[in-house]
Amino acid sequence: MDTLLKPLLLLPWPDWLALALFFGGWWGYAHWARQRAQVRPSILATTNQWRRRWMLQATFRENRIVDSAVTQSLSASPSFFASTSILIIGGLLAALGATDKASGLVQEIPFAARTSALVFDLKLALLAAIFVHAFFRFTWSLRQYSFGAIIVGAAPEAKQFAAIGDDQRELFADRAGRVMGLAAETFNDGLRAYYLSFAAVAWFFSAWAFMAATAAVLVVLYRREFRSEVLLALREGLGPMQPPPAP
Repeated sequence: MDTLLKPLLLLPWPDWLALALFFGGWWGYAHWARQRAQVRPSILATTNQWRRRWMLQATFRENRIVDSAVTQSLSASPSFFASTSILIIGGLLAALGATDKASGLVQEIPFAARTSALVFDLKLALLAAIFVHAFFRFTWSLRQYSFGAIIVGAAPEAKQFAAIGDDQRELFADRAGRVMGLAAETFNDGLRAYYLSFAAVAWFFSAWAFMAATAAVLVVLYRREFRSEVLLALREGLGPMQPPPAP
C-alpha cells in the first residue's frame, strides 16, 4: 500500500488538482467544442463550409494553378509550427540535462515556486510532452494537406464535370472539402496545444497559477472559436451561392 501511495506523495495535492484540471480541461474542451459546433457553428465548422465552396469552385476552373498555390500556402503554417516544435523540444531536453542550473534560474524569478530537482524535471517533461503532441498533430496536418493537393491535382477537367453531371461535382466538393477540413482540424489541435503550453508554464510559479492559467486559456480558446469577430464575418459571407456559368 505504501508503495502505491509513494508516487502520490511526490507532489502536494494542489499540484495533482492542477494537473487533473489541465488534462481534464484540455480533453473536455476539445470534446465539448466538437459537440458544440453542431449546435453553434465554430470558426472551424464555418471555414469548412468555405473549403467545400472552394473545392466546388475548383471544378469549374480549367486551370487550377490558383488552387494548388492556396493549398501550398495553407500547408506552410503546419510546416512552420512543426519546425518550431522541434526547436522547443530540443531546448527543453537541453534544460532537462542541466536541471540544477535551469532550476536555479527559475527560482530567481519573483513568486516562482521552490521545488526539488525531480519536481522541476516533471514540469519540464510536461512541457516537452505537450510540444511532442503538437509536433505530431502539425506533421499529420501537413500530410493531410498533401493528400488534398493530390485530390485537387487528380480532379477531372471542367468539361468532364459538365459531362458527368452536377451530382459528381457535388460529390467531389464534399470529399475534397472534407480532406481539407480534416487537415485544418488537426492543425487546430496543434495550435490548441501551443495555447495550453502557456498554462503549463504557469506551473513553475505555483499550482494555483497553473489552474488559473488553464481556465484563462480555455476561455480564450472558447472566445476565439465561438465568439470572435472573424467568425461573425465568415458567417455573414455564407449564403446561397450560384455556380459560375460554364465556359
